[in-house]
Amino acid sequence: MGLVSGWSLTCVAGPAIIITPPAPPSVVISAPAPPAPVVVAAPAPAVVVPDDYYYDGTEYVGLVGGQYYYLGPNNTWVVMDSDRLHHFQDWQRVHSDWRDHPIHNMKYRASIPAHAQPMHDDHGYDHSDYNHSDHEHNGPPH
Repeated sequence: MGLVSGWSLTCVAGPAIIITPPAPPSVVISAPAPPAPVVVAAPAPAVVVPDDYYYDGTEYVGLVGGQYYYLGPNNTWVVMDSDRLHHFQDWQRVHSDWRDHPIHNMKYRASIPAHAQPMHDDHGYDHSDYNHSDHEHNGPPH
């Protein structure tokens, strides 16, 4: 077979089309959300109420089991900080008979509403006279 004269065999090519396979789906790995923090309620502090207290010229001070407390906000007994304890110790040095003049705690017993605290006698001294109105150790009227 021959070529027809005037005709030539040419390759017709259009724009190149490249077919690419679709991209693989992206994989998202997410870590589980961290658990909510565990909230642990602190136990309620033990309510401490002294049977007797003393007035040191500044505030009322009670003693329970060797620990000193002062009468704080809302008539609650609070552990004495070092400044208050230092003041009370100075007062003790001037008033060496301070233990002889307790104020019987009838007024500041209800630290928590509707929960009057029971009496406990761990002092080992005579409670027969709580007023001592002839002494200046009892502080302001209460």
